[in-house]
Order: sequence, then structure tokens, then C-alpha cells
Amino acid sequence: MPQRGTQSTKKFPWAFCAFLWLMLMVGVVCAQKKPVPVDLNKFAVIINGASGEAAYAKQFEHWTNELSSVLSERFGFDGKQVKVLPEKQATAEEVKRTFATLKTQLNTNNILFVFFIGHGSYDRKESKFNLVGPDLSASEYNVLLSSLPTHRVVVFNMSSASGEFVKSLAAKGRIVVTATRNGQETNATRFAGFLIAALNATDADTNQDGHTSVLEAFVYANRLTADFYNRAGRLATEHALLDDNGDGVGHEKIEAGEGLLARATYLDSLSVDEAAANVATAKLFKERMRLEGEIEQLIARKGSMPEAEYEARLERLFIELAKVNRSIKQAGS
Repeated sequence: MPQRGTQSTKKFPWAFCAFLWLMLMVGVVCAQKKPVPVDLNKFAVIINGASGEAAYAKQFEHWTNELSSVLSERFGFDGKQVKVLPEKQATAEEVKRTFATLKTQLNTNNILFVFFIGHGSYDRKESKFNLVGPDLSASEYNVLLSSLPTHRVVVFNMSSASGEFVKSLAAKGRIVVTATRNGQETNATRFAGFLIAALNATDADTNQDGHTSVLEAFVYANRLTADFYNRAGRLATEHALLDDNGDGVGHEKIEAGEGLLARATYLDSLSVDEAAANVATAKLFKERMRLEGEIEQLIARKGSMPEAEYEARLERLFIELAKVNRSIKQAGS
């Protein structure tokens, strides 16, 4: 009998440990996030420009990798449709080749996000983004973007002296975000890191509609940038701008008609075919796309309409869009 009791006592810890391990693994599996549905409607290009110094090379590479990961893991970008140009490949010829490929891949309904991570320069005439070898100017990037079949383009130029890009890239259907307010702000910028923090933040979705808009990401990153300089007791050497009404004038705060298109453009919006789990959800996504298109068209017609009529119609469309987004969020949960 003692012998049996001894054997039972020896077996118990092993069985109990196995049970605990099994429960732990079940808990881990349950805690894992559901995979984000892939949205084949979205494309992205991330250009990691010339660093100039080892410290910047390490920082830019880190930001590039982080940005690529968050786009795929949180916002549903297909890895095959996220083109990353690391520093060694970031040449003018490779950039042109990338946009030539996009010209064959994109259609009018796609949306393209372009991210610049690195340094920039300004010669008092035009701003450039620093590449390995000859640089490309803002006007040259405008030519590349204008040749694409889609006019739904979001540009984040997060380099120094990037503010001048607003003037050259402004166009109907484009959202242009720059890390600086002009070409004179030439110090190395930190905006890229704070934008990535905004994309990872759970509270960036300020209106709680279940989606992160370009405007929400911009405002969040802008606040983090300002906070950084305030806490450090330093004079801010970068002031991010946003232009989305095509007038070529960027603003640090949402005013003078800016921010409306950015507010209706989402990093995690899903295409009807890829995101809709059922017929009802498909209708909701289709309705959201219709409303986003109407908002874009209304913004373009602002100059030819009475101000009161414009504001009333815009308010109505945004109310409808908010209701649709709330329904999509409820359907997803």
C-alpha cells in the first residue's frame, strides 16, 4: 500500500503540470488576435532614403520595418502589395521602376499610400527627397503619381524640408502630409516615429467608429511630435502639414476646408470583395464607398456652390457616413 501511495504521489505532479500547460496554451490561443482580413484594394510604397550617417541608417531602417509590419498586421495590407525600398535600393531608377510597375497593377478604384522616410533638401526653388545617387524632386514625384490610373493617393513625406512637397503634389483626390511646414526646416525629423506610434495606438480612433482615418493618424502624430519638443524644453524644428483639398496650401490644424477628405479616408478600410462577410455587410461597405465618393466630389465643387448649401450637404454626408461606419463596426463585432 505505501508503495502504491508513493507511485500515485509521483504521478500527480506530472499530470497536474500537464493540465496547467494545456490550460495555458488554450488561454494563449484564445488571447491571440484574429487575423486581419487582407484588403486587395490598397497598395503602399515605403521609400527608405539615403541616411548619411550610421545612426540615421539604423533609425530609418527600424521605422521602415515597423511601418511595413503595422500596415500588414493591423491594417490589412497584402504583403505583396507593400513595396519597400531599403536604403541600398532607394535610387532614382528604382523609384521610377516601382511606379512603372504600379501603373500596370493599379486601377481607378485602388488607393495608394506612399511613405517617405529619410532626409530631404531644399534649394530655395524646389524640395527633394534624398536618395542613393541623384535625388528626385517634388515635381518629378508629381509626374510619377499623375501617370497612375488611380487618383486616390495618400502621401506621407516624413523627411526634413518636406513642406515644399505640398505645393507640387497637391491635386484632386490626393492627401499630402509633410513633416515640416516649409523647406527651411532642415533638421532631422521625428514625425515618422510618431506616425507609426499613432498607427499602433488604440486611442487614435478618436471618434470611436472602429476605423483609423488619415486625419486621425495625422492629428495624433502631430500631437506626439509637439509633446516631444515641449517635454524636452526645445524649440520645435518640425511642424507637420496636411493638404487634402488640392489648393497646395497645407495646414497644421484642420481649418480652411482642410481635412475633409482625410477624415473620410481610412487606413483600414476594406474592399467590398475582401472584407464583406455576408450580403448585408457587403451592402454597408458599398454604401460607404459611395458616400466617400460623394464627399470627394462635393469638396471638389466647393468653389462653385453657395457656402451654406455646401456646408449643409457636407454635414449630411458625414452624418450618413458615421452611421454606416457604426453599422459596419457592429457587424464586425
